[in-house]
Amino acid sequence: MDESTRHLSTKDLFQDLSDKEREELDRISTVTTVRKGKVFYRPDEAGEVLFLLKEGQVQLYRISPEGKKLVITTLGRGSLFGEMALLGQRMHNTFAEALTDCTICLLSRADLERLILQRPQVALRILEVTGRRLREAEARLEDLAFKGIPARLASLLLRLAGDGNQILGMTHQDLAEMVGTYRETATQVLNELKSRGLIEIGRKRITILDREGLLEVAES
Repeated sequence: MDESTRHLSTKDLFQDLSDKEREELDRISTVTTVRKGKVFYRPDEAGEVLFLLKEGQVQLYRISPEGKKLVITTLGRGSLFGEMALLGQRMHNTFAEALTDCTICLLSRADLERLILQRPQVALRILEVTGRRLREAEARLEDLAFKGIPARLASLLLRLAGDGNQILGMTHQDLAEMVGTYRETATQVLNELKSRGLIEIGRKRITILDREGLLEVAES
C-alpha cells in the first residue's frame, strides 16, 4: 500500500454508522468537483471543514519564505484531511492542490461535532488519522535533520512502495519536493541507485529491485 492510501479511509471512518446515519451524513455534506491543478485550500482560508476525497489525488504542501515547495503528503481516493481543525488547529501554512480531477466531500466542523456526539467512535478514528499523520511527520523531520539526500530518497521510496515494489505516478520533481531538494539532485541520486542495481526507472514509475540494498542506503 503506498503513502497516498495509507491514511484511514472514509469507509473506515464511518463504518460504525447506521444506514440512516449515513443518509444524514450525505444530506449535511457538500460535494464539489475540483479540476486538476487547482489550489483549493490556502493558509489564509478561514473555514473549518473536514475534506473527504471521494475520487482523485490531492497534494498537501507548504511554501518556505524563499519560495521553496515542500510536499507534506499525497493523498488518494478514500482519504480525509483537514482534521487538525477539530483539535483547535488549522491546516497551518498548508496548501491543498488537486493533482487530478477530484470529487471532494466537505463536512463542516459544526456538523462533524454533532456527529461525534452521536457516535464517539468517529472521534477515535479521527484521532487515529491524526496520530498516524504525526508519526509520519516525525519520521520525515528526522530524515531531514539527520540524513543526506541519498538516505532521504531511499527512505522515501521504501515508504511510498509500502509492501510492494513499485511507485507509480511520481515525477522526479515530486520526489525532490518530498525530500527537500532540487529536481536535478534527485535525478542524480536516482540514477546512482539505478546504476547500483537497487531500482529501475521508467516513465512515472520506479521499481525496487533490491529492497535490502535500498534499506542499507536509507539507514546510512
